[in-house]
Amino acid sequence: AVVSTQSTGSFEGCSARPTMPLAVDLLHPTLKDEKRKCKLKRLVPSPNSYFMDVKCPDCLKIQVVFSHAQTTVTCPGCDRILCHPTGGNAKLAEGCSYRKACKTKQPKDERFCWY
Repeated sequence: AVVSTQSTGSFEGCSARPTMPLAVDLLHPTLKDEKRKCKLKRLVPSPNSYFMDVKCPDCLKIQVVFSHAQTTVTCPGCDRILCHPTGGNAKLAEGCSYRKACKTKQPKDERFCWY
């Protein structure tokens, strides 16, 4: 039995083709591109929703509100409406300020948290 040493594959002459670099780096996407993607198709899947501390402009009490709240949220101190539900994110009332709720009770630097 004679064994042939020549390869008959279709990969002969493949090195003559130029390789094209990708226009987008798939392993290191920008933060703007990641936020625009669906929450399931991100490189690291994460939810779009969050809890926020909403400060009432009248009595200055803080109420914890879900970002996609489906009911109107009122202030426990003065019964002022803090946010209205919409199809997606809850819309804050005029004059209300918010910050993303921290996992601990008090943030380290409270001056820069309010939006």
